[in-house]
Amino acid sequence: MPVIPRVGGAAVTGAVLATGAEQFMCWAERRSAQACATTDGLCLTWWDFAALPLAFTTALIVLLLVYKRLGIRPRSVVILPTITLGPFPIVVAHTTAGWWAVALTGGAWACFLAMAAWSRYRVVGVSVSVVLLFASLVILYR
Repeated sequence: MPVIPRVGGAAVTGAVLATGAEQFMCWAERRSAQACATTDGLCLTWWDFAALPLAFTTALIVLLLVYKRLGIRPRSVVILPTITLGPFPIVVAHTTAGWWAVALTGGAWACFLAMAAWSRYRVVGVSVSVVLLFASLVILYR
């Protein structure tokens, strides 16, 4: 299978996962706020503790299955930065532009990190991923 369909599949997967995670986290936040509406003090719900691990676990399982099907190897090298560093650009996209920017950012993030799995495209994939991460950190912490 050529590289373009594989990277395209990774981009679609990243966009769907980012949008789904963003919607789930917003839903969990609303649910937690609704449960704590009558409380004056510190209020922690099950969603406060479970939302982030559930989103990461779901993303890990989906990425493992899809990347195996697409033949993106080594999966452990591609999936780890996708999950651990991906929230930074996605949070910036969510706070600045909304759900459509989350989908575009998630797709671009997954696409370029998957592109780094092939030695021919590694420099481009890692370079664009680093620029995207650095730009999101500058926007987030300025």
